[in-house]
Amino acid sequence: MTATAPQDYFGLTIPFMDYIGLVPEQIGPAYARTSLPWRRDLTNSRGDVHGGTLMSVLDFTLSAAARGSADAAVGMATIDMNTTFLSPGTGDLVIEARCLRRGASIAFCEGDVRDKNGELVARATATFKIIRRRPGGD
Repeated sequence: MTATAPQDYFGLTIPFMDYIGLVPEQIGPAYARTSLPWRRDLTNSRGDVHGGTLMSVLDFTLSAAARGSADAAVGMATIDMNTTFLSPGTGDLVIEARCLRRGASIAFCEGDVRDKNGELVARATATFKIIRRRPGGD
């Protein structure tokens, strides 16, 4: 069995995102976009992408929008996240997130999950604590 290199998640290595197959696509100031290819093992009993999977990809993509770059010296810790599920995720999905406001220590973000037809699957808002990593620190 050949080991594959970990995916670069906008400057970070995140084994769980690798495991579920999230694909990082674009990051910029106050914006991030990822995609999630449909896989049977990510679904619920109805064959729709599981709500926990949707929340996980939203959490990462929103935090990436808060970072706004591939600068791994800045991390995010989720303080609060609210997710609303609007329709089933039945195929490949696209996740887009925006940072609405970023202060010195807190960032506020929102994001959507849409299916390949552009239908809204889920929407989330989140608040993140900004963590500045120090060289040699944790």
